[in-house]
Amino acid sequence: MKNDFPYDFICIEGNIGAGKTSFCHLLQKEYSCSLVLEEFDQNPFLPYFYQDKDRYAFPVELFFLTERYKQLENTLLKPDLFASFTAADYFFTKSLLFAQNNLVPSEFRLFQKMFKALEPSFPNPEILVYFHRDVDILTDHIQKRGRDYEKFIKREYLLEIQNTYFDYFRNIVSFPVLIIDLNKIDFLDDQRNYEAVKHIIKGKYLPGVHRISLIV
Repeated sequence: MKNDFPYDFICIEGNIGAGKTSFCHLLQKEYSCSLVLEEFDQNPFLPYFYQDKDRYAFPVELFFLTERYKQLENTLLKPDLFASFTAADYFFTKSLLFAQNNLVPSEFRLFQKMFKALEPSFPNPEILVYFHRDVDILTDHIQKRGRDYEKFIKREYLLEIQNTYFDYFRNIVSFPVLIIDLNKIDFLDDQRNYEAVKHIIKGKYLPGVHRISLIV
């Protein structure tokens, strides 16, 4: 299979509405890679979470944790030998980051114990790509895709998630983290922008954080 990426396991991350899933679909269409995609619609607690965070945060995060574990177990521990590489629109530590932001301390301590019991099962991504967009642009994207339960997402919540990611990235030293500032860059309907993002990801980077602003 065609593969001119220097990586076999790529995670595309980002805030809500950043375009990570759309980009993974474009990669799969071009490269026939194996996909691991977040299944938000399968979480029965999510529609209630954005309306009543305190009540539904723990079941939301616990459901995501177990579903992500099952997905990654099926893909990473039983790889498709015919796929050119694996692209995921999340990495497993996302569960811990969102739980840290959403849970009260007593719930987070319990969640952290469960997470640590599961985490050693999976390898780190060979590169973690974070699509960064300003919160106002994220809000616009969320409104345009029209998921009913997402209409309750507040700008302040998106800022909290963004800051949680950035705090975590500062401590990563074992694999490269590539933050790409996209803002109004549209790679879904503009092939040139898609190629530009892809070209950046294909670079070879040392472990740690690297930040690139895409201007086309």
